[in-house]
Amino acid sequence: MIQHFDNLTKEESSKMLNAIPLITILIAGSDDKIDYNEKKWAVKLANIRTYSNPDELHDYYSHIGIDLSEQLKKYIDELPANTATRQQYISKRLTELNAIFPKLEPHFGAKLYDSCVSFAQHVANASGGFLGFGRVSKAESEWMTLPMLNPVLAPEEEEEGEE
Repeated sequence: MIQHFDNLTKEESSKMLNAIPLITILIAGSDDKIDYNEKKWAVKLANIRTYSNPDELHDYYSHIGIDLSEQLKKYIDELPANTATRQQYISKRLTELNAIFPKLEPHFGAKLYDSCVSFAQHVANASGGFLGFGRVSKAESEWMTLPMLNPVLAPEEEEEGEE
């Protein structure tokens, strides 16, 4: 169990853990093809994030990295092949996270939200283009900010001595 998911139900925890595989497929598949480089980069990025993120996120990405490759394969096999239908389905699933983020400790929730958006942007930049230009397709750019998620902002720190 993820330390910061203590107050979530098993179903809510599962939805949070499925976010990264779904985000990967949402972005990678937005241009009608799920590229090998995008899947490979998502797995590598999840593993990198087990140690290169704020400490609060290590546990989350350690758990994700265990079987991300298998999760991607499972979702690719199970999700609709039609791009528009698949994107709509994933977007609806990710929208469910909006009810879960407020249940997380506010600083952790904000970091996790930012990390999900950053993950989507990295997947979008994983392949395509010519000499680094035009890497992000128009379809990817429409999804890579994860518009179905409500922004989660960290609470402002109270200044010491303020009354």
